[in-house]
Amino acid sequence: MMRLGPDDDPDRLYTVTGGRSRAADDLNLDLVTLIVSECDPAPGMQSEHVRILSMCRHPMAVVEVSAELRMPVSVVRILLSDLLDSGKVTARHPRPVTAAHLPDTDLLKEVLDALHRL
Repeated sequence: MMRLGPDDDPDRLYTVTGGRSRAADDLNLDLVTLIVSECDPAPGMQSEHVRILSMCRHPMAVVEVSAELRMPVSVVRILLSDLLDSGKVTARHPRPVTAAHLPDTDLLKEVLDALHRL
C-alpha cells in the first residue's frame, strides 16, 4: 500500500475546501480554462488563494494551477470558484471547435501520405 505524503492528506484537503466536495454547479472550469488574477493577494487570505493569485498574474490553465499546488483538480476547482465568486480572478474559457474550423480530411490524408513517403 502506498503511503500518502503531506500534500496528499485527505484531512488537509477537506480543511482547504471548507468541507466542500465540489465547486458551484454553474461553474464550468475545463482543464484548459485560463485563469488570470485581477488583484494582488490581501492580508488574511487563505494561503492557497494567495498562491493562486500570485501564480496567475499571467494566464495559467486550471491543470497547471493544480500541478503547481500539488492538489487534485477537483480541489483546485473549489478554490478557483471562491476566487471567481469574489471577482479576484477571471476565467477565459476555450473556444468551442466547430466542424467549419476543422481541416478537410482529404487534406489530412494527403499530408499523412506525404509524411510516410519521407
